[in-house]
Amino acid sequence: MKTQTELGAALRAWRGRTGPADIGLPAGGDRRVPGLRREELALMVGISVDYLVQLEQGRATNPSPQVLGAFAQVLGLNAVDRALLYRLAGSVAPSSGSVPSEVPRGVQRMIDRMSDTPVAVFTAAWDAVQWNPLWGELFGSPTEYRSRANNLAWGHFAAVSPIGTSRVERDADQTDAFERRMVADLRRARDRYPDDRAVAELISGLRDANRRFDDLWARYETVPNGRSRKTVVHAELGEITLDCDILTIECADLHIVLNWAEPDTPDAEKLDLLRERIALAARR
Repeated sequence: MKTQTELGAALRAWRGRTGPADIGLPAGGDRRVPGLRREELALMVGISVDYLVQLEQGRATNPSPQVLGAFAQVLGLNAVDRALLYRLAGSVAPSSGSVPSEVPRGVQRMIDRMSDTPVAVFTAAWDAVQWNPLWGELFGSPTEYRSRANNLAWGHFAAVSPIGTSRVERDADQTDAFERRMVADLRRARDRYPDDRAVAELISGLRDANRRFDDLWARYETVPNGRSRKTVVHAELGEITLDCDILTIECADLHIVLNWAEPDTPDAEKLDLLRERIALAARR
């Protein structure tokens, strides 16, 4: 009952902050409270006023996906509020037709402040969409967006050589965890974006190209992200052992991959050399 009450409170709040002009209605007439009248919202959504009252009072349950979609559109909800609307209604917001790749401004500001850490941003299907100069120096800069050579899963399971100029090595346990996580994430992307043809073709290509991927795909596993360790074999500096963290930005459906070296180690010194190289290039 609490969720139903919260749904009603949310609908009242969103109705109160939406003006008639926002949805193309005349703003005339005396209005004792700001926002849309119930009659106006019900008309635009295509439901009865009585049903809207029941929803706002928590007496109606489980509005249909069509009704929820109409509420989101009429009230002009952003992606976060839209997801909240569906969650409060006991449902899951349907995804857009394709995997999103836009980096929100707040996330961009965070990435810009992490220039001393190798950072890259990947889509839900593990296509690289952004990386900082230190990532490029460490791994080699990826190619254009949505090229298979630019996909982390493809680079591991199917490419002749890994993405970029550096090779990544993991022990058996880390390799198993990495591969299971990649497959689980791709299944999640396929389920969330069933109309994305590129995702379907990527998965089909991986199943044809790699028996291990095909076997993991058949498991239907859910694997959470976590810290991992890997060794990057750099073309000039040799082996650099790094810890890796993956942050998932839910509202944008992006993965942020960060790599760290233990302080006061030869690995940290090698990262310092790459930072110096970037700084020197910037001064030229």
